[in-house]
Amino acid sequence: MSLREPIRPEDLAVTISELLVATADSSDPLLDDSVSQVLAALRERLGMDVVFVSEFVDGRRMFRFVDASAGAPAIRAGDSNPLEESVCQRIVDQRLPELIGDLGAMAADDLPALPFAVGAHLSTPIVLDGGRTYGTLCCFSVAPNPSMREEDLTHLKLCARLVAKKLDLAAARGMQEPPPDWQLQPTDIYESKVWGAGTAPAQGAVAGADWTRPSRRSRR
Repeated sequence: MSLREPIRPEDLAVTISELLVATADSSDPLLDDSVSQVLAALRERLGMDVVFVSEFVDGRRMFRFVDASAGAPAIRAGDSNPLEESVCQRIVDQRLPELIGDLGAMAADDLPALPFAVGAHLSTPIVLDGGRTYGTLCCFSVAPNPSMREEDLTHLKLCARLVAKKLDLAAARGMQEPPPDWQLQPTDIYESKVWGAGTAPAQGAVAGADWTRPSRRSRR
């Protein structure tokens, strides 16, 4: 399914359903950037600053896809941090709920140290066909949003199903993501075979975020 026009947030549920049907058989979900557009529309619909797809690799959380608004915290595709230092791990382990209206109001003992303020937070596991948890689909805003509803989480879960289908078909085609020790010369730009060129923070993004770039060892 090819999307020529930006997805209107109010049409998001219908678009996701159509894409799920289109990718159920032999259709190609990797045409254009339909799934990327869905995730951007999801962020807009929910009024969030950042939406990202993460993968859990060797004890680290890798950011594989990032869509962010102008002025959002500086997270880039290709960044990573220790999995146990992430909110994502706590949600997969059910130590934290998937829908949080104000993360900053949670008990400090439940949270890892974060490099910037996070208010509203939605996250759900991405589960592949074989039952493996790939990582998470997550979106958040700097400001709290106590009006978040279960319907918002339902939209996120639908998007996670769509992302899982994209990843399953990519794996079937032998498309491999760079490992945590990726290195590209001469530029330091993350290139994902599944998502395309990694996204950089939007212009005006907040500086000083302490996400770790993967180590730059040569790949053999």
